[in-house]
Amino acid sequence: MYIVFIVLTVIVSILLIGIVLIQKSKGGGLSSQFGNASSVMGVRQTNDFLEKTTWTLAALILVFSVASAYTLPKASEGAQIRTVAPAAPALPAGNDFATPDAAPAAPAVEAAPVEAPAAD
Repeated sequence: MYIVFIVLTVIVSILLIGIVLIQKSKGGGLSSQFGNASSVMGVRQTNDFLEKTTWTLAALILVFSVASAYTLPKASEGAQIRTVAPAAPALPAGNDFATPDAAPAAPAVEAAPVEAPAAD
């Protein structure tokens, strides 16, 4: 159901973009772009239609967004995410500076220098 609401939101968003692009910024609207549009629908009726359509599509986006948030899949239904880190092992008593994984230091051994073969 979540996918359905997302698809509907995208469709309504595309329609809203189209309606907003049809409108003129100075209030002329769709009727001023066509020559005989005022004989079919008056200028006032065209502007009212575009405004009502804009508000309706904006309300639909709001409703679909809330519905998609409500139907969002829960974390328990999907893959589990591990949020708890494993606990660190305790330090031995009386040794404040030792780390739990520290091993006794091995004595340093120097490697004997290796001579390179002579070039002919």
